[in-house]
Amino acid sequence: MGDYDRIHRMCQKRGELWEDPDFPATQSSVFYHQKPPFQFVWKRPKEICNRPVFVSDSTSQFDISPGKMGDKWLVSCLGVLYLCKGLFYRVVPADQSLSSEKEYSGVFRFRLWWCGEWMEVLVDDRLPTVNNRLAFLQSTHTDQFWPGLLEKAYAKLHGSYEALKYGTLLDGLADLTGGITESINIRQDQTTCGRMIGKMLDMTSIVTCTVQPVSPQANKSVPEKLTNGIQIGINYRLCTVERLETYKNEPIQLFKLRQPGGTGSEYNGPWSRDSDDWDNVPHKEKERINAIHLMEGEFWMNYNEFVKTFTHVEMVHLDSDTSRDEPSLHHKRTWQMRLHQGTWQRGVTAGGCRNNPETFHINPQLHLILSEMEEVVISLNQHSIMEPKVIGFTSYSLPKACMDSTGKDFFKKNKSLVNSQYTNSRQVSHRCFLDQGGYLIIPTTFEPGQESGFTLRVYSSKPLKLKLLDTVPSLLKSAIMKAPVNLDGKTFVQYESVFLQLADEHRTVNAFELQELLDACLPNDYIKSCASMEVCRQVVITLDSTGSGRLKFNDFKDLMCSLKYWQTVFKNHSKDKTGILKAERLKDALLEVGFQVNTEVLSILILRYMRKDGTLRFGDFVSAILHLSIAFNLFESKDPLLNGNIKLNLAEWLKSAFVC
Repeated sequence: MGDYDRIHRMCQKRGELWEDPDFPATQSSVFYHQKPPFQFVWKRPKEICNRPVFVSDSTSQFDISPGKMGDKWLVSCLGVLYLCKGLFYRVVPADQSLSSEKEYSGVFRFRLWWCGEWMEVLVDDRLPTVNNRLAFLQSTHTDQFWPGLLEKAYAKLHGSYEALKYGTLLDGLADLTGGITESINIRQDQTTCGRMIGKMLDMTSIVTCTVQPVSPQANKSVPEKLTNGIQIGINYRLCTVERLETYKNEPIQLFKLRQPGGTGSEYNGPWSRDSDDWDNVPHKEKERINAIHLMEGEFWMNYNEFVKTFTHVEMVHLDSDTSRDEPSLHHKRTWQMRLHQGTWQRGVTAGGCRNNPETFHINPQLHLILSEMEEVVISLNQHSIMEPKVIGFTSYSLPKACMDSTGKDFFKKNKSLVNSQYTNSRQVSHRCFLDQGGYLIIPTTFEPGQESGFTLRVYSSKPLKLKLLDTVPSLLKSAIMKAPVNLDGKTFVQYESVFLQLADEHRTVNAFELQELLDACLPNDYIKSCASMEVCRQVVITLDSTGSGRLKFNDFKDLMCSLKYWQTVFKNHSKDKTGILKAERLKDALLEVGFQVNTEVLSILILRYMRKDGTLRFGDFVSAILHLSIAFNLFESKDPLLNGNIKLNLAEWLKSAFVC
């Protein structure tokens, strides 16, 4: 049983109306930052009007207004959704009611695309009012309450109604449809835009056009509509493009558009519903394009008027699963879509943009393979809503056969092929033509070390593949250095005398004695940071081959040689040789020591060893090396045939877990 059914039954049983504990009816749910301009009174629909309805099928009129404080961009989003009834009922389930006592318990559910997945959002029906009218979105001429309740569900996801003021139409369309969005400036390239519109109308895409205001903060003196009746800031759905011939054999290109009903204005320019232009068209031509019987809100406009009137084409591209719900898209060609959900984790996969050549390569690397030359749309969506990061992506050519992630040198030697813009928008999209072959896509935050989840999607009309490239864990060479036989013995003679003072009768030391020995022998604080008891225990486990928990002097010499080598590697990757290693450099430092680790292993190492400031000290680095040495040694001892798989019973598993 889902949460909705559980809550509904509980309320029915108790005879009470639900009150959402996660989004309470308080001032902070409306304004969390600013001081509220009104004292809001929370009321349920039945306290506002006599016969409230959830959704009315008896009218096709779209009569939503922003109210005193609502957002016009959200009204436009809902207008687009309302024109796509299949998608509308995906978001607004119809099996809910405000009138039937059997079905009403004060809880309503909506489905929204959020952080890369469809999410069911539950809200109660207490809505903020001022003077007994809804303060935000509302129906002007009917008593439908789905707009206000859907807005509340959307505000709940954002944390408050106030947070919606920072939303955008493109983000809203993506959240309401589950698609990826594009905005194209008609004025910049009318020819390309016209060609693209024709192509997108053949695909499972919702194509809209709008007149964007000169300034988003336009004051009331700016007109709400143009002289031809087209409203500013409202998205009109573009239904089809047709060519017809007049009696004089003149070719005319016409765009069929539809506005959400009840916007209070009708197009009155050339080729409008009652225009004389239609007198010049043969009746058969008018019948062919169905120009006579128009649905409510539909109208025609010629190409010249279209590019002169509208400023932007805004599209939503839907994958095959989502578009199946929308009848108006059933006869269209479906987009091929591939999706990857990932994270930018500090020190692991948050390498920043190309301005950071030392860490750029640690970002997630996605391998795109195209079977044919094709125009694709790549979209990156971040999951940071309240504190959005500046995000973008870069693409490179990469052979199809590539299996492992690429290192730092690749990006220093190869030029990028595609670069998106970098912006703090929730979604960044880029359209590009790519030849048949393989490509590497690197999604990034602009600054390194910034954490967030993300969803990257690639849309194409042709088959494609998308997979995450990662390193296969392997031991490239032993991290433990063997002390040379002909080593200059002057230093080690000194060490040996201290060693023998602490050793037992068998000339061996345990972890406690090793700690005293390292304190006496290590030259400075930089090196002494690795003389903790935890590290000493790891050293003994790593170097002791007898299982006695004690080390011989030869083991100690190997340790000292290893520490010297590890110190050199640590300095090579430390910024300005300060003795502090940035977490983003750990992977490369481990690689130089001999360990090739994948993202999952690196993530655990970072969680275990990274300090609050995002760095590691030398002792942390040594401990990580010892952990990996023990783990690889254990695996190799259980995998004599080198087939990459081992079998452990519970006792063996527990022993290996505690040793590592």
